[in-house]
This record gives sequence, C-alpha cells and structure tokens, in this order.
Amino acid sequence: DFTEMMRALGYPRLISMENFHTPNFMLVSEVLLWLVKRYEPQSDIPGDVDTEQDRVFFIKAVAQFMATKAHIKLNTKKLYQADGHAVKELLKVTSVLYGAMNTQGGECAHLPEEDSTKFKFDLGSKIADLKAARQLASEITSKGAVLYDLLGKEVELREARTESLGRPLEINEAEKMMKIAINSVLEEVQKTKDMLNNVALDEANLEAKIEKRKLELERSQKRLQTLQSVRPAFMDEYEKIEEQLQKQYSTYLEKFRNLTYMEQLLDDHRRTEQEMFEEAANMLRLIQNRLKEEEQHLLKSGGNEDSDIEIQEDEGSDSEGDLQITRHHISTEPLLPGRVGTRIVGSMQGGDTEED
Repeated sequence: DFTEMMRALGYPRLISMENFHTPNFMLVSEVLLWLVKRYEPQSDIPGDVDTEQDRVFFIKAVAQFMATKAHIKLNTKKLYQADGHAVKELLKVTSVLYGAMNTQGGECAHLPEEDSTKFKFDLGSKIADLKAARQLASEITSKGAVLYDLLGKEVELREARTESLGRPLEINEAEKMMKIAINSVLEEVQKTKDMLNNVALDEANLEAKIEKRKLELERSQKRLQTLQSVRPAFMDEYEKIEEQLQKQYSTYLEKFRNLTYMEQLLDDHRRTEQEMFEEAANMLRLIQNRLKEEEQHLLKSGGNEDSDIEIQEDEGSDSEGDLQITRHHISTEPLLPGRVGTRIVGSMQGGDTEED
C-alpha cells in the first residue's frame, strides 16, 4: 500500500519493501523531505543528514512540523530506525495526502457530469450555515493575525530557545529554583491547613447556633400548647352570638325565598292581565271593522223597498245575533285597567224599533 500510494502521489523513484529490510536512513529522509515539501512547499526543514546530530535534528523537525501543521503524531524512534517500522509511520502521512488527492479528484470528476442549469440553491435552509461560516471566517482572520505576529517573533525566539538549550545546566541555580518551588508548595499547604482550621471553627459555631435554635423551637412549641389549652375569656359570648347569627341567616334565607316567589307570581299575573287586555282590544277592533263593513253595505244597497225590507230584516237578524255575541263577550271580559267599575253594553248601530 505504501509503494502504491507513493506512486500515485507522483514520487519520482520506485520504492519496494525490500529497500526497508535493512536500515536505510537516506531513503527515509528523502521520502520524509519529499512528503513535507508536498504538504507545504514553503517549509524550511534542512535536509542535512550527514552526522548523527543532524539526523536527530531532522527527525525532530519533521515530527514537529507534522504535529503542528497536519496534526499527525509520528514516532521519532521508529523513524530513526529507518526499517520496516518506519514504513508504518510514513504510511500515516502518505494516507492523508492520498485521501486528499482522491477527494479532490473525485470532486473534479463529478462536477462535469452535473448539470449546472438544474442546480438549485435554497438560501433559506443555508442561513445557519452562512452565519457559522461568517463566524469561522472572522475567527480564522483573528487567529491568522495572531499567528502572523507570533511567526514574526520566531527568529528571535528560536535563537533564545537554542541558546537556552545549548547552555549547560548549573546545579546551584537548579537547586535554588527547586528550593523556591518547595517553599511555594509549603506555603500553599499551610494556607490549606489554615482554611481547614477555619472550616472546623465555622462548623463548631454553626452547631452551637443550631442547638440554640432547637431550644428556642422547643420553648415556642410548649408555649403554643399552653395557649391552645387555655379557653379565651369571651369564648362563651362568641358562641352565643354565632348561634344567633345562624338563626338570623336562616330567617333571611326564608324571607328572601318567599320574596322571590311572590315577585314571580306578580310577574305572571301582570303578564296574564296584559294578554287578556290585548285579546279584548283585538276583539273590539274586529267587531268595529265588521260593523263598518255592514254600514257601507247598507248605504250602497238602496234600490227598492222590498229588497230593503228583506235586507233590513236579514241584517236586523244578523245584527241582533252580533249584538248578542258582542254583549256576551263584553260582559264576560274583565275590567280594563284604568276603568274601574265600568262596563260597555250596546252596539254602534241603532235598532229598528224603540224596544231594540
């Protein structure tokens, strides 16, 4: 797999597994340098591997570069062995590059097959992604500015770091620093002990307060029991007044119920009287209309006497019957409101004789 991936990535030389049966540091260093250049063309890792110190520095630089740039952790001991164990470490880097190449190639091969005219972009469903992308872009910009400033100080820091690493370790200074660290730790321990002592004191104070509150609670409960057992001075009078109030309330309920019933009866009676009055008024109106029609009929019919006599006799008989009906209805009608003791008897038309 390693040889196939290297061939796919475009490594200029042919590599076989037989090259790693024995330690071959030159090939490993060449492959590592090529992979670093492939990942970051502007990297400044030195390629000198002549001496042992140069080889160690080269392996450390490559491992640090891969850890910081590609987040790939490499085992420096296996890389320094430059045998079959080093291939496993190299395979970590080549697999990342090979996967990136396949992803990019697949996307490029897949794009021509798609129809750009049928591509639809739903902006509404991508608002959250757009906000996240803007936030990430602002964070990347700020982090990039900070990283640029830090990289600008890398030259000075590298010299100071190299000087510090190359400076021999002084025993006296190390002993002094250890004593300072020990004293600081002892101070922290003493502070912790003081805090524990303060916690113990606070705990004792809280327990004393709790005991005091318990005693107060017991006294309050005893006082409450004594107050509950004692009968108040005005309790007898209160009970008598309560009984009287109960009786008054029952009397009030009875009177209120009777009053409501009487009001309902009065409303029903008034409603009945109103209906009877309206019925009598309607009956009188009908009788008056009928009498007017008969008078008009008599005025129109005036030809000969025989016909008049016959008509008068007929009408007289009819009028007598009507008058009897009218008198019967009016006599049976109740007294109208506002006309106490009055009764209407008779009709609008006179009789033929004095008796009538």
